[in-house]
Amino acid sequence: MVFADLTGSTGLFESAGNVVATRIVTRCTQTIGRHLVLAGGQLVKYLGDGVLVLFDNTLAAVEAASRMQEVLREQVPGLPQGGALGIKTGVERGPIVEHDGDCYGDAVNVAARLSDRAQAGETLIGEAAFGGLPEAQRLACQSLDRITIKGKAEPMRVWRVDWARTAESTVTAMFDFNQLLEDHLPVQRLDIRRLDQHVVLHSGDGPLIIGRGEGAGFSIDDPRVSRRHARVEWSGGQCSFTDFSSNGSWVRFVGSAAPVVLRRDSCALYGEGEIGLGAQLDDFTAPTLAFHVIDEG
Repeated sequence: MVFADLTGSTGLFESAGNVVATRIVTRCTQTIGRHLVLAGGQLVKYLGDGVLVLFDNTLAAVEAASRMQEVLREQVPGLPQGGALGIKTGVERGPIVEHDGDCYGDAVNVAARLSDRAQAGETLIGEAAFGGLPEAQRLACQSLDRITIKGKAEPMRVWRVDWARTAESTVTAMFDFNQLLEDHLPVQRLDIRRLDQHVVLHSGDGPLIIGRGEGAGFSIDDPRVSRRHARVEWSGGQCSFTDFSSNGSWVRFVGSAAPVVLRRDSCALYGEGEIGLGAQLDDFTAPTLAFHVIDEG
């Protein structure tokens, strides 16, 4: 669970007035929500100047949370000068119950409390979320030892994500290296189309969730499609499609007679083809996506 909250909104209302401040805060929270969804999250709800998002992958959740301040600066250029608005974030992992468009559980409560305890620009993560990270990312987190969280009987271990600070030289070097190679490596992208919908997923983009409802980056309104039906992502120069659904997915490549049948499984996408979601491609009513993996190099 990722709970992100804007800081400084009270002062903004005092200095800019209700109309202007409401417009700015709304745009900021929607930008945050959109960023988290494009990174693979499922939008649960907006809460005034905050947002609650559910992720399947802990690393994706923490990486997306750690980039929110940067994304806000890039995508909302009209922010007041002087850093009036910031983002504080809490992340925790654990079982939850989804009911009537909302989420309940200890992980939800802890994420919200961690967000409350965070300072502007900070991301705090609980012990379960920390344990779900790869070793390299755990080494770049700073332990705050045990702190008291409202609603918890005992103090809990908390870490601050310092990827942009303690590993600044590493991150900068990686960024500069990628920039250096940008003109020399082939640029890859995936085009996905269905009716009037068209999404382009570049190799540097985060995962794209395909499913039914507003929480998906590519939304398909069909009862055979699960709410979080599948994920498409680039990794190591390869594009993969992963099925999470109840009814399965069928991937047929151009030139292949038989489709690849996926039920909670993955396959690499290449060339061109089509994907049936929740029904076989031979069924003319099946919700179908056309895909094209393009090498622009």
